Amino acid sequence: MPPSLPASINIREPRWDQSTFQGRAKHFFMVTDPRNLLLSGATLEEARRVVEDYRAGTVPPGLTEDQLWRAKYIYDSAFHPDTGEKMLLVGRMSAQVPMNMTITGCMLTFYRTTPAVLFWQWVNQSFNAVVNYTNRSGDAPITPSQLGTAYVSATTGAVVTALGLKSLTKHLPAIIGRYVPFAAVAAANCINIPLMRQRELKLGIPVTDENGNRLGESTAAAQKAIFQVVVSRIGMAAPAMAIPPVIMNMLEKRAFLKRYPYLNAPLQVGLVGLCLVFATPLCCALFPQKSSMAVSSLEPDVQDQIRKKDPWLETVYFNKGL
Repeated sequence: MPPSLPASINIREPRWDQSTFQGRAKHFFMVTDPRNLLLSGATLEEARRVVEDYRAGTVPPGLTEDQLWRAKYIYDSAFHPDTGEKMLLVGRMSAQVPMNMTITGCMLTFYRTTPAVLFWQWVNQSFNAVVNYTNRSGDAPITPSQLGTAYVSATTGAVVTALGLKSLTKHLPAIIGRYVPFAAVAAANCINIPLMRQRELKLGIPVTDENGNRLGESTAAAQKAIFQVVVSRIGMAAPAMAIPPVIMNMLEKRAFLKRYPYLNAPLQVGLVGLCLVFATPLCCALFPQKSSMAVSSLEPDVQDQIRKKDPWLETVYFNKGL
């Protein structure tokens, strides 16, 4: 019989070194894999059982290290890292590529009329609101009124931004108009993410020591986490919304698309999808998910709270969200 798997593998952390961009990229290629959406509920629950049993010190007979890591990544793709709850299907990071390629492709295709801009910006920000809520940091609940206020504010801000930018580009070259959706998405991310995670900015997110022991809640950590997520999301959208317009602008001048105009949207969606397959994990990898900051950078009262528990601690860690 093969030797039993040791119970000392740290599956609370990713398989690859998260201090390097390459290690983080490998990790997020697994987390954002769209094939995870096709896994059955039974497969997800089996992965949860394997992970929770192993963390508790129980090693199922015959379990290999590859099987353990596969279970860990299935678990991570579907369950929230702080609450342990199963996440909404469309809010999971594995849904980013199929959902965003469809929505972004349509935004880039139907950008000429005001009703189309309104509709697709609303769809995009509604989807973003679900993603931001699903991948929030921390385990504190959000009330329905807080969620509703954040959603309305974020989607209104995004739509107003898109319409304002569209009106400014009326007399500019057509290629400039194609970039209105990207500018609106970038601006909307700066509105949507902080609003959907406003509770973290008011009350803070959990900060821990290196071993995961909770030390308190910090608004300074929340600010850093949300800033990193905004940068990642804008970077994620940039290739998908910057490259296809250039290609489509050239193709629309050729006879092929003039003869088959109905291929415009499928081509646009396909180009966006190709960009997102790589941009999504690579931009998620810009910052470690288990982010860190110096104790001296936290709020004074949080510093005092931590000093009472561990006077020599210099660095705290937190889940930045995605």
